[in-house]
Order: sequence, then structure tokens, then C-alpha cells
Amino acid sequence: MSAIELTTPLSKLPNFDPRKVPVVGVDAHLPPVAESALSPDALRQRFVMPPAWQPELLAEPRFADGAAVAASVLIPIVLRHEPTVLLTQRTAHLSTHSGQIAFPGGKQDAGEDRMATALREAREEVGLHAEFVQILGTLPVYVTGSAFIITPVVALVREGFSLDRNAEEVEEVFEVPLRFLMDPSNHRRHVFEFGGVRREWLSMPYVDGGNERFIWGATAGMLRNFYRFLSA
Repeated sequence: MSAIELTTPLSKLPNFDPRKVPVVGVDAHLPPVAESALSPDALRQRFVMPPAWQPELLAEPRFADGAAVAASVLIPIVLRHEPTVLLTQRTAHLSTHSGQIAFPGGKQDAGEDRMATALREAREEVGLHAEFVQILGTLPVYVTGSAFIITPVVALVREGFSLDRNAEEVEEVFEVPLRFLMDPSNHRRHVFEFGGVRREWLSMPYVDGGNERFIWGATAGMLRNFYRFLSA
């Protein structure tokens, strides 16, 4: 097996475009999370008294040989009339997950806890200040193929905030309705085989004013676990 097969993420493979990988299934047979379960009070209560549940996606096939890195992301649920999830599109020149849709987040600094990391990264990447953020809790860690051990930190974000994105890291900031993301009829399954390794992932493409936001990979995996948590 060649070096590119061992160490290259899907997004860096020659001519690889996740949008062109065939869809092998859509999970329309699964029920969406009830709208009442997406209210701020219901979300708070779910973390206060979490159900017995099992995450569906925990780790991707490894393609990096380096040491594992602890990281956190913030899953910011913005309290609009209809709750939304704030997401970013990473700039194309970044060394990892370039050009992909992601949550604000990054590496954990020495002496920093997981929640502090998520808040700091959200402030540094998009200018979201902690005074607008109420952390609800965390979801199980998600391990990427690039060896990031990510803790998803779920939070409510009250209106009134302003954003100031870091143009070096973030190309764009946008929001997707939480209801859309928590409806499995919008969850598509893909399979791709390269170098004898079978890789599977979800995508959740969202059309925003004629612009398709292609949510896939780790971001879609963590959202799927959030769906499992809320629907348990």
C-alpha cells in the first residue's frame, strides 16, 4: 500500500469530491426528533436527566501516524424563533479539514478543560463571546482519521451576539435549522473504498438560498450522535 493510501485523508485524495460519491441510503425510515424536544427548556432538561443511549459513530479509519491530539468543538444552538446550529466553512489553505464545514473548535491547550477549549476556540474563530453562551453538556468523544480526539460541547446561544470571524481560518459562518439536522430523512449514507480500506460516512446537504452547504464527515457524525441522544 502506498504512502498516499496510508496517510491521506479523503478530502486530499486526487480528484476526490465527497459530493460525487454515490449515496447508498437515506435514513427516512427513522423518526425525526419531535419539535417539542428541540425547545430550549427541553434541551436543558435532556442534559440534566440524560437517557440511556448509545452513540452511533465514534471513530473514523485512521490515516495519520502522529500522536493523538485532544480537541473540543462547540455545537452552538442559536435561540432564534426556530433554533439553528451555527457552523463554519474552513478556509481552503488549512492543513487539516480544509474547505470543510465544521463547528468552531480546535486543540486543547495545556491546563485547559474541554469546555474552556470550546469557548476559547469559538471566540477566536468567529468572535462568539462566552457571555452569550450557556453550556448544556458534552457528547461522547469522536475520533477523526487525523487523530483528533474531539469532545463535542453542546451550548445554547442567546440572540444579541455579533460575530467577527478569523479570516485565516474561517471562510464563512452560517446557520442551519436544528430541526433539519435532527431529521434523519436528511441524513444520507456514502461508501468509498480506496487502497483496500472501506470508508463510510454521512452527509446532510442543506440548501441555503441556492447555495448547498455540504455537511459531511466528522461534523455530520457528531450531529448524528446528537440525533441519537435527543431521540433516545
